[in-house]
Amino acid sequence: MKTIAITIEEDILDRIDRLASRHNSTRINRSRVIRIAIREYVNRVENLAEDEREGALIRRHRTHLAKQATALVREQAKP
Repeated sequence: MKTIAITIEEDILDRIDRLASRHNSTRINRSRVIRIAIREYVNRVENLAEDEREGALIRRHRTHLAKQATALVREQAKP
C-alpha cells in the first residue's frame, strides 16, 4: 500500500469524517472510507466499460446472433 496526497473539498471531507465516525467500533478511519469508495468507483467504471464493449460486440453481430437463436429455438421445439 502506498501513501499519497490528494486535494479534496472541505464539505466532502466532513462527510467522509462523519461516515468514519459512525463506524468507530469497526476501525474504519478516513483513509479506509476513501479506499473503499475509490475501489467501488473503479470497479463500477471498469464494469461499465466492459458492458459497453460487450454491447458493441452484440450490436455488431446481432444479425448472426439472431439467426443462431432462431435456429436453436426451432431445434428445441422439434418433437
